[in-house]
Amino acid sequence: MKPKKNIPYRIVEALVHLVFWVGIYFFFTYFLGYGSTNTTYINRFTLFLMPVTMITAYIFSHYLIPRYLIQKKYVWFSLYTVYAFIIASYVSIQSILYALIFLQDFQTGEITPITKSLPFILLGILMVVLLVIVLQVIQYLYSSSAEKEQLERKFLTTELAFKKQQLETLKMQIHPHFLFNSLNTIYGFTLSKRDEAPEMVLKLSNLLDYILYQTQKEKVSLEEELKHVEDYIALEKLRFQDTLEVNLDKQIENPNRQLSPMLFLPFVENSFKHGKIINGQLIVKIFIKENAKKLHFYIENTCDDSVVNTEGIGIKNIQERLNLLYPEKHVLEIKQEENRFIVDLKIVMPG
Repeated sequence: MKPKKNIPYRIVEALVHLVFWVGIYFFFTYFLGYGSTNTTYINRFTLFLMPVTMITAYIFSHYLIPRYLIQKKYVWFSLYTVYAFIIASYVSIQSILYALIFLQDFQTGEITPITKSLPFILLGILMVVLLVIVLQVIQYLYSSSAEKEQLERKFLTTELAFKKQQLETLKMQIHPHFLFNSLNTIYGFTLSKRDEAPEMVLKLSNLLDYILYQTQKEKVSLEEELKHVEDYIALEKLRFQDTLEVNLDKQIENPNRQLSPMLFLPFVENSFKHGKIINGQLIVKIFIKENAKKLHFYIENTCDDSVVNTEGIGIKNIQERLNLLYPEKHVLEIKQEENRFIVDLKIVMPG
């Protein structure tokens, strides 16, 4: 359904039509009066041509073009166009003959000659109608393009808002999952009354501050993200003690690189959650490389022969977030081989 036109728009539209037909009137007077000095006669004769010209033009612009041409019913449009021009030609001839007689006070003996023959007058009317058709088609193409562009903007705005809502929902799903695992770690320390418990509480406090407040931002720096990854690793080192070996290799060119928060932490958390101590050690290897073109995050941990669930809430959420944040600009590979669980993530950085 097309939106209703307001009153100022209708006034402007009426003025445009008025100016157009005044211009057509002067065109007829020049076209028919070229070489004649009897301007009064030509002006009055033109008035007889205007109604049939206007009616024919509006039949095309308000009926035939929108109903048949724009709807791509080309055969019907061609057929009705022929009918319309036949009828318009007949009415035009009658108007011309009636004008010749009426302007002579119905005295057929001495009719003032006009400068153009009947076919030329019909050609003039045809030219005006064709001009109206062309202008109507141009107006339709312009309005369709503008409407399409407006719909695309509205669609993109709606899609962006939807994606933002999805991301916020995914973040809220991540928070309880992370908090549950972290509190379990502290709970174990408090039960054994370990001296490291206060340090763990402090680190967890920093992590919670990051999760609850900093992740509300659309972007955080790579340095800030990695700092909290290291805090999480420190918590796990306190829990595992000598049974944990973590190798963290960072090759960062721009620590201020902006990225979505909580991008790496779910993978790190998952490595400890599903990692297994083999030969007295849980080994976690993390490699992070960043440059102007690419961000590469790789993590592996020891695991047993049982199949690790790669569809858990943490992994599933991060996959969905990556699809929303970096569509067609990331490659995420998750695999399990020879007592190793591997996550390999590559992101193409925006230029």
